[in-house]
Amino acid sequence: MFRPKLPTMPQPTGQVAPPAVVIEPTTVTPGTPTTPAVPVAPAPVAVSSRPTVQLTPGTALALVGGGTAVVLVVGAVLVSVLLAVAVTGASVAVCAVVLRSLLASEAKRR
Repeated sequence: MFRPKLPTMPQPTGQVAPPAVVIEPTTVTPGTPTTPAVPVAPAPVAVSSRPTVQLTPGTALALVGGGTAVVLVVGAVLVSVLLAVAVTGASVAVCAVVLRSLLASEAKRR
């Protein structure tokens, strides 16, 4: 009654056909490596070829707004974590005072 019943794997039904495409193994013949006749010199890098980043007033405003939002969100998360730690510490302190009082009153009764 309490033994688990394991399902059996279903057997294939109907006609089982072999795969339609049979892949034959092929042999790999190593080729001869070719070397370039003339070494190619690297192209000179021009200083002005790098694209410059241009900040428009709209882009600068978006960057400032995004940075402000990130700072506010991270600050809110950190303040909430600090508040949670403070509340937890205060509750543990209250529990310790209550336990100490109970144990002290028990010792006085004896």
